[in-house]
Amino acid sequence: MEIIYDKVNMPVPHGNYLPVDITAGTMEEHRQKVLHKMREFGLDVLVIYADREHGANYAYLTGFEPRFEESVLVLHKDGTCWMMLGNENLKMGRYSFIQGKVIHVPHFSLPYQPMEPLKDMTGLVEEAGIQDGMTIGCAGWKHFTSKCKGEENLLDIPAFIADALRKGNPNGILLSASGIFLDSQQGLRTRVNANEIAHYEFGAGMASVKVLEAMNEIRPGKSEMEIAGHLSAYGQPATVTTICAAGERFTDAVVFPRNKPIQRGDRISITFGLRGGLTSRAAYVGEDRIDLPKGEQDYIEKVAIPYYKAAVTWYEMIGIGVSCSKIYETIEEVLPKERFHWSLNPGHYTGADEWTASPIYPGSEVKLESGMMLQMDIIPSVPGYGGTGAEDGIAIADQDLRNQIQERYPAVWERIKARREYMKNSLGIVLREEILPMSDLCGYLRPLILNHGYALRKKQ
Repeated sequence: MEIIYDKVNMPVPHGNYLPVDITAGTMEEHRQKVLHKMREFGLDVLVIYADREHGANYAYLTGFEPRFEESVLVLHKDGTCWMMLGNENLKMGRYSFIQGKVIHVPHFSLPYQPMEPLKDMTGLVEEAGIQDGMTIGCAGWKHFTSKCKGEENLLDIPAFIADALRKGNPNGILLSASGIFLDSQQGLRTRVNANEIAHYEFGAGMASVKVLEAMNEIRPGKSEMEIAGHLSAYGQPATVTTICAAGERFTDAVVFPRNKPIQRGDRISITFGLRGGLTSRAAYVGEDRIDLPKGEQDYIEKVAIPYYKAAVTWYEMIGIGVSCSKIYETIEEVLPKERFHWSLNPGHYTGADEWTASPIYPGSEVKLESGMMLQMDIIPSVPGYGGTGAEDGIAIADQDLRNQIQERYPAVWERIKARREYMKNSLGIVLREEILPMSDLCGYLRPLILNHGYALRKKQ
């Protein structure tokens, strides 16, 4: 495979994005799948914790997250349900897809809000049907995969909740159950249907449109904040910290865009993620290699082209039945870790969370399936040079799933078709028929970000 830096037409961003809501049918499908998993795990009760940043497992059943408070959903194996809500989320009980009794838990409210009714946490969890002798699964937001001795059953929920569960269930069992949602092989949130693909394509696509808009507004003298002003979309919630950083990052411990002028020759990173996908680019602020600092003018050959070769390899390899262990090994061959110093797994699941889990790791037994959504995420680090990156997401869909998307969501399908054609005709990237690009920028990388007419591509 030969990668060249050449004239490339810029992707034309789509302007017809409209949100697609998750349907009641999809939410009922979620509920039935969770109840089945509870039986499989031998659970009497599943306790799902959520807060503002960690609410996706909870929202898988309710449809919403608890905004600025905490919340707990208590689901029993017979399908009965209690929603434990703080002061300012009590109203949400009536809007939840999964229906159950609301329990007012002022402990979940902000500090120094009213604490009535005066009940301790043990009494409140007992109201939710917790009885002694039960097997209780706890799911927060992180499925621990540590192999360290003694960490087999770490709980990812706050201690004040776990303590109350133990006190109300002294002769029972408390287990980590986040794997129900997040296990790399069997986790429920690692598979999506046509409705969910259409729902998430809105966020993934909008994120890519905004990143391209920001890229095209970069000029020497403009500030990071000015460029970052383009990285928002109609009030939709970001899934990660928005990045617009030029030159040296994190000075004075600032991780957000600064009032710092961008200069020619700067290294630059831009990242924006919405529910459904993230788009990220890393490059240099320049039109020609002479704009780069001395000693870094061979950046395209030494860093960007090897990285892009790995990215193209990833895109063209992904498909139904492909071994994730083989993907890892192939990326290691194309972009040797010893030389390019990438450390995170080269690709991961995405969706409501930017990084849900990753099936791509050494020795992985996972084989890719229809319904999976993945982020192409390889992060090299070559000493003496700035970073490079072109991160975007795809969905995998067999013929039946593709037919459903085409029939039920024709606008989504037309955008996906246009992206596939762009990747093939402009970038030389030939995807398997089951691969659906979710971003308008999949495969598009301008290593010199001021040169709008040139990009990397695979030589035909």
